[in-house]
Amino acid sequence: MLLIQPVALLRKIYPRATWHLSRRDKTIYLTFDDGPIPELTEWVLDVLKQFNATATFFCVGSNIEKHPAVFSRIVAEGHMAANHTMFHTKGLKVKTAAYMEEVEACARLTKNNLFRPPYGRMRQAQYKALLRKGYKVIMWDVISYDYEKISPDKCLKNVLKHARNGSIVLFHDNLKANDNIRYALPAFLKLYAEKGYAFRAIPS
Repeated sequence: MLLIQPVALLRKIYPRATWHLSRRDKTIYLTFDDGPIPELTEWVLDVLKQFNATATFFCVGSNIEKHPAVFSRIVAEGHMAANHTMFHTKGLKVKTAAYMEEVEACARLTKNNLFRPPYGRMRQAQYKALLRKGYKVIMWDVISYDYEKISPDKCLKNVLKHARNGSIVLFHDNLKANDNIRYALPAFLKLYAEKGYAFRAIPS
């Protein structure tokens, strides 16, 4: 889950983070935070397969350990499994050393350098430590707010209003998002596939 923050403000705080990819190609980069969990993550994978889409899953390390079969399926089906800390920890509430221990522990499971901070926030010292260690901090330029108490239609409109070439679109495969994502994700994929977009994972 993310705090609602203006993207323009966050870009100033984390200027070396990745907010979108190339605007030249008709490619969308779907991302899913907080899983993997049974049923919902598996449903997301089924929907992605229908549209020949690959995506990036920012996984919580403890969920990887609880649900190894779901995690293995993410990787086996060609998606990118990336780092979202071991316990979905809010960086502003812990010291940098403890935060980095969690990041490194999760990285041993995901085996790549892509990282997204839970809640979209972290201390400057944590951000700088991540960059020093070679992590790519991946943020977003389109957020669905699927975890909020909004209607499924509003969730879909949040994405449709802003998604364009190279957008990194943020959904959640957690239970708070269940109703909204089950409506918005297939509708979004259908509409943008009809527009000629491809859906790809973020490269590490």
